Amino acid sequence: MPDVVFLHNPEASLVAGERGEEQLASACGVLAEAVAAGTCGAWGIASWNPCAVAAVANSVPVVPDVLMVRSGLLVGSAVLAAGEFLAERWGIPVERRWGMSPFGGNLTGPPWGRSDPRLFLAGTTGESTPVQAAFRAAFELPPVGAVVVGTDQPDHLRELVDATELAADAELIGGYRRLLAERAARQSC
Repeated sequence: MPDVVFLHNPEASLVAGERGEEQLASACGVLAEAVAAGTCGAWGIASWNPCAVAAVANSVPVVPDVLMVRSGLLVGSAVLAAGEFLAERWGIPVERRWGMSPFGGNLTGPPWGRSDPRLFLAGTTGESTPVQAAFRAAFELPPVGAVVVGTDQPDHLRELVDATELAADAELIGGYRRLLAERAARQSC
């Protein structure tokens, strides 16, 4: 039995309008029934861009157990705010919020070769790597209890597991969030 079954990217159906909201409500109901029947342990919504889901949050008839959204330094202000809105609206605590795609799918492309995310760590960076710092920051942007990554390299996975012991600089993370919000406000219509 799977621990969690996710409704993945429901925003793709919501683009279709009212019919999409009905499909979302129906899919959520089916997943809640699967949990009740013991087919899976929990259900959740995994959204690449939760803005559309946040716009129809009230149409979700049952609250998901888990919410997964993009996390990390590459996520924009609107996506961060929408994920946090859904978590608050549905009462999902941090430990049941998951982040995904903290590196934007590519550790070698921009901005990773031109920046050093270790500045987001509290205290001394010690032996930490930029990859570890970016991964650790993903737990704060937005606040999540777990971050999902894909890898076929045991050394990379070990590096990320070790990163969970690092501390983030809350003040710097907060300042970064404010800068993102200010930039988004300047870019809006």
